[in-house]
Amino acid sequence: MGVLINQDETIAAVLGMKTWAVVGLGNNPERAAFGVAKLLQDKGHEIIPVYPRAEEVHGKKGYKSLADIPVPIDVVDCFVNSSLVGKIVDEAIAIGAKAVWLQLDVIDEIAIARAQAAGLLTVMDRCPAIEYRKRS
Repeated sequence: MGVLINQDETIAAVLGMKTWAVVGLGNNPERAAFGVAKLLQDKGHEIIPVYPRAEEVHGKKGYKSLADIPVPIDVVDCFVNSSLVGKIVDEAIAIGAKAVWLQLDVIDEIAIARAQAAGLLTVMDRCPAIEYRKRS
């Protein structure tokens, strides 16, 4: 891959962004997305759930897709299978997101390259909760 990812400066910049669309966030407290989204919220981020059922999660209205969200998104945080993330990254580019964050074990180097080519900051195979703990 031509451009380095997961650099400390990039991770810090993305963690500094306010509005996070959390793709794959539903109301199942057993899923990692549920706990990570709550941590993001506790750290001062605005979270927006994106899930097929458009559920309200942590008091925030959910949406079925990124395109349905009526406000600008800084970060698209992807809690989806690696085989599905390319479509989400393309949607993130289309809505003008500033960054994409692929969670632990979510890996798609081709999608990340497309995001970088479109000028988005990129983080892959990392968890914001773990990154926040490293910085504490």
